Amino acid sequence: MPRFSEEVCERLGNYVYRLIDPRNGETFYVGKGRNNRVFDHAEGLPEILEDDSQTLGSKLDRIRAIRNAGLNVLHVIHRHEISDAAVFEVEAALIDAFPGLTNVQGGHASSDRGPMNHLELIDKYSLPTLPEPAHSLILININKLEDRSDRKAIYNLVRYCWRVSKERAEKAEYVVAVVRGVAIGAFRPLRWLPATPENFPDIPYSDGSEAHRVGFVGEEAPSDVWDMYVGARGKRITEPQLKHVQNPIRFWKCS
Repeated sequence: MPRFSEEVCERLGNYVYRLIDPRNGETFYVGKGRNNRVFDHAEGLPEILEDDSQTLGSKLDRIRAIRNAGLNVLHVIHRHEISDAAVFEVEAALIDAFPGLTNVQGGHASSDRGPMNHLELIDKYSLPTLPEPAHSLILININKLEDRSDRKAIYNLVRYCWRVSKERAEKAEYVVAVVRGVAIGAFRPLRWLPATPENFPDIPYSDGSEAHRVGFVGEEAPSDVWDMYVGARGKRITEPQLKHVQNPIRFWKCS
């Protein structure tokens, strides 16, 4: 695979790139880097993958499958000469534009400033604000929700499954479901359990690979608590430490 010369690397500066599967033309990863980072990722070099906190088996498996087919990973440098301050925003916008990526984390501030329709934007800036919590809370981001009025769907998405300490989670009185910076559901966890088929038989499973994560069995919060944190159509989260950037979990008064 070709490499950039030192002169080209110096001119490129920060850049954002896509990795593409030549078998179907599908973009499967978006990343940022400098120098020859794009080639190292496309080749699946172990030392690069080990240093990449966004990499899990799905990306490496895709690269191996491409190479086992006798092909090379394609790539596109989408934007270069990007300032340090802007590179995260450019990467995030590109991640938002390509669904189904193998990136483990979403783009920088995607949950707060990512793609929204006009109704979501109106809600984000005109709904009442979330008050100072009167309880210990876990706020969990569930941006894959399709219908904010479906309380059952909200519950099923927010309760399963998260990479969080079971002991710390058990300190929370309520779990608040968040979509694009708006609290849209509140639930009382009754039990936090390892995310196994035995503990969550109603969740579709392919294997028991989520056992290192946890979920909860619970119920809707009492009406007065729901009204406090959600209200009729949701409440905006304006407190900086409660906003979701990349980590989907935020704790409040759970230490």
